[in-house]
Amino acid sequence: MTLRLENIVIHDKHKQPLFSPLTLDIEAGAVAVIMGPSGCGKSTLLNLVAGHLSDDFHPQGDVILNGKSLLDIPPHKRGVGILFQDDLLFPHLNVWQNLAFALPESVKSNDREVHALRALGHIGLEKIVHSYPEQISGGQRARVSLARMLLTKPSAVLLDEPFSKLDKQLRIQFRDWVFDQLRKANIPTLLVTHDQSDIPKDGNLILPSWNIDHA
Repeated sequence: MTLRLENIVIHDKHKQPLFSPLTLDIEAGAVAVIMGPSGCGKSTLLNLVAGHLSDDFHPQGDVILNGKSLLDIPPHKRGVGILFQDDLLFPHLNVWQNLAFALPESVKSNDREVHALRALGHIGLEKIVHSYPEQISGGQRARVSLARMLLTKPSAVLLDEPFSKLDKQLRIQFRDWVFDQLRKANIPTLLVTHDQSDIPKDGNLILPSWNIDHA
């Protein structure tokens, strides 16, 4: 699996580029890190890859996943998983139901709980299977969010500053755990952040030339 950003430029509604042309290849199991200040256009770039770019922006270039352009493919068919700052768990569903929600429709209803329990077992959270999001810790919610995303079997993963709202100690632990899980899954990963400490030791750091005045 390979994710390629090819000569990408995104223009705002005033036809100003948010950053200089960007070309980037991310191989399976690798983590590329795009770093820049808040408001520079990092999340806008992820929205382009995921298929959620606002009509206020106009992209050039191509996003290619496993040799196929994504730009004309609907978001739900791109095979791209996203982890955000907020866990986005459904408050009215318990933990296993939140995980089961991510499973493809082809998984039969009586098998969905089995798949969810197996995923929880892999991350050591079997004891919270029937708990609701408000009843578990921030670190547990963050891990459940990643497990739910991985259940969709993504071909690429986008990380939109998912560590920024965690306290320092939990942030370090969760960050290392996330990178370890993604390496084991052999998924190309693109992280955007403004914090240099988020960069994994073997990560590929990219510092685009941001046009801050127009981001």
